[in-house]
Amino acid sequence: MDTTTTTVLHLLHDPTNLSSHIQAAKHIRRLTKTSHRFRRQLSPAIKPLVSMLCFQSVEANEAALLALLNLAVKDETNKISIVEAGALEPIVSFLQSVDSSMQEHAVAALVTLSASPVKKRAIGASGCIPCLIRILNHGSLQAKLDAILALSNLSTEPDNLTLILQSNPVPCLVNILKNSKKSSKITERCISVLELLVEFDEARVSLTSEEGGVLAVVEVLESGSHQSREHAVGTLLTMCQTDRCKYREPILKEGVIPGLLELTVQGTLKSRTKAHTLLRLLRESPYQRPELESETLENILSNIISQIDGEEQSGNAKKMLAEMVQVSMEQSLRHLQQRALVCSSSDLPITASCASEVSLK
Repeated sequence: MDTTTTTVLHLLHDPTNLSSHIQAAKHIRRLTKTSHRFRRQLSPAIKPLVSMLCFQSVEANEAALLALLNLAVKDETNKISIVEAGALEPIVSFLQSVDSSMQEHAVAALVTLSASPVKKRAIGASGCIPCLIRILNHGSLQAKLDAILALSNLSTEPDNLTLILQSNPVPCLVNILKNSKKSSKITERCISVLELLVEFDEARVSLTSEEGGVLAVVEVLESGSHQSREHAVGTLLTMCQTDRCKYREPILKEGVIPGLLELTVQGTLKSRTKAHTLLRLLRESPYQRPELESETLENILSNIISQIDGEEQSGNAKKMLAEMVQVSMEQSLRHLQQRALVCSSSDLPITASCASEVSLK
């Protein structure tokens, strides 16, 4: 341990001087901002810093919280130590602070701490989740962004999903989807949480009851990032798989077909698979089709299109189907041309080279 670290820790343990505590906390924040070495060396500071969170001094609270935040970044051991030292209770109180800066710092701390798989359940049980949902409604832009990141981290723990549901999050999530850029990171995290929540009936009912709720998911499916589109189609697929008769019409009504058609050609592998599955579920008849009917994508879509109300939506879907078939043909042609080039440039016999390509596909 070097002289600087020793000096800082000594200042932090001075029981008589509040300004020494604040000075030390600010110094720890600077030292640990980018240095993993200092995060390790200054881990003994965690307990006194957590104690500072309970001081009757906003300056001391803020200095300690920011120092703990930097100590926790990219350091799993420190994350666990901070939670076990009792930091959650004061952090949750800061989430309810009228001081917007303290609220933002507290949410940022929860984003970092909730990245620890070991402490997700403890963090969820701390009472922070209702506070995070309220911040989605009333917090600053930065606080809202960090709140959805924290909820996204926490939502991977099953017990936390139940706690999130109890706070009625769907209206907040829908509002964020409506008002955020569809390709943004906040949209990506928001739709990922929603995909997990629609495993529960309460969330599905809330989404379809919320004005523009299903439409907001469809718009992400159409215009989001690759990851967001994957979560969006997954959200709709979960709904349809859970209760096809109940959710088929609300999904179709929002004009989902063009976006699904595009995903079958241009989405990620998971998106394409989910889009194909959802399109099959959106067919008119839930019963077994005639054996002679081919289950090509074109036949599935023709069946759906015939049931769509309104000439404009039906026309758009037909246009998208034609474009999809054209793109698919062009991709197949390019693939054949590439294979031909590989085969012609190889020293191996053509049949052997082509067989190798097919086996790797």
